[in-house]
Amino acid sequence: MRRALGAGKTPPVPRIMTYNVHRCLGVDGRLDVSRIAEVIAADRPDIVALQELDVGRARTQGVDQAHEVAERLGMRSRFHAALTVEGELYGDAILTALPERLVKADALPGLPALPQLEPRGAVWTAVELGGAEVQIVNTHLGLLAREQTGQVDALLGPEWLKAAGEAVILLGDFNSTSGSTPYRRVTERFRDAQKLLAGRSVPTFPAMFPMLRIDHVFVGRAIRVGRIWSSTSPLARTASDHLPLIMEFGVDASRAAASRSR
Repeated sequence: MRRALGAGKTPPVPRIMTYNVHRCLGVDGRLDVSRIAEVIAADRPDIVALQELDVGRARTQGVDQAHEVAERLGMRSRFHAALTVEGELYGDAILTALPERLVKADALPGLPALPQLEPRGAVWTAVELGGAEVQIVNTHLGLLAREQTGQVDALLGPEWLKAAGEAVILLGDFNSTSGSTPYRRVTERFRDAQKLLAGRSVPTFPAMFPMLRIDHVFVGRAIRVGRIWSSTSPLARTASDHLPLIMEFGVDASRAAASRSR
């Protein structure tokens, strides 16, 4: 596994990954936290946004998956439980070994008329990179377009990212393609990292034969996008029903400082 960066050290070319790990249950029906950690380690990300983690759930042997994956990578985790059932938790996390602080972890709105829908949420950390503070927001949106639109509006609103400045990376499993209304709402405020690279499109779902681009990375104007790719190794195609999406990036420190209001 990858060795963690020391406190205060900044990678020469930072990498961030978003990865829906499907509670560490592979497409082969095998439950394996170590396999997920191995997939992540292969691409050497410095910041990892994970969706669909179980913590203390009977169906996944009571393991704290956020902690276990982070420990195997030499990182710390910030976990938010979108769903809590009798002490069993399910949600999303941000992992890193870089200096960071938790800004917000909270629920996103659902549809009151459909209370049976799975609850959704987001987790936001501020990570120090080369003297700049980068706002990282990880989310996993619902399955219905109306639900997704309300959740995106909340993320872009005053309780979340409206005043977050331009050193922002919003990423995760949006369950929506580039032709959808929720996607268009996000791109009114942030740039699609893939579209900045000559319209590059990297599908991540389903893992075995990826056809859909529903895992996204959106960035503010203080973020410079380098390479962006997906791991397509045999291990990655098996470990989860999604492939991880990885981006190399830089930070315009002066623009980040000028735009930061939080």
